[in-house]
Amino acid sequence: MDAGMGGCAVGYPIVLHVRGRRAVVVGGGKVAARKVYGLLEAEADVVVIAPEAVPDIEALAAKGEIVWRKKTFAEDDLAGAFLVIAATNDRNVNEAVAQAAAPGQLVNVVDDPKRCDFHVPAVIRRGPLTIAVSTGGQVRRLPAASAASLRRSMAKSMGRILSFCGRPAISFCVRWRTMPHESGCFGRSLLSLSGSGADGMKSWPSYW
Repeated sequence: MDAGMGGCAVGYPIVLHVRGRRAVVVGGGKVAARKVYGLLEAEADVVVIAPEAVPDIEALAAKGEIVWRKKTFAEDDLAGAFLVIAATNDRNVNEAVAQAAAPGQLVNVVDDPKRCDFHVPAVIRRGPLTIAVSTGGQVRRLPAASAASLRRSMAKSMGRILSFCGRPAISFCVRWRTMPHESGCFGRSLLSLSGSGADGMKSWPSYW
């Protein structure tokens, strides 16, 4: 795989449709809960494998929104899974999950980019508009901080862009690199489409 900035491997940004597909999350802590919420938002069929779980996971299971198998991980827990996330605080368990995954199953091991088939970006949603911010798993806190900055800068009315364009959805995958000329033009184009005008430009991040 080619290397990008700083020698980091460059991934291929996609929007993955998981509606109705089984997603297995191994782990019952706060990190696992965040992954579960994201998968539910995408309408995946979520199965959690954990002997214990935080209240959020317990509540989702009680409402029937997810399946929670109260047990330690075993290889057959991944049967039929399209997507697998290892989100425990035990590296040995996470490694066991990665090793047990079958060919074709997409695997994410939290805090271990080298064991991942994919990374979960920080996400901003404005109606059907989705912006994903990622460093490819290399700088853990930067995507969340960048997304928070974008959320503060973007008006909720930005969803009007899609109506103007006549498209059902737009996804922007943003890599953290400085491109002043291209970024400035892109930002001005978005402002033009959204009707924000010159005054709206002041509220946008400088790198747009």
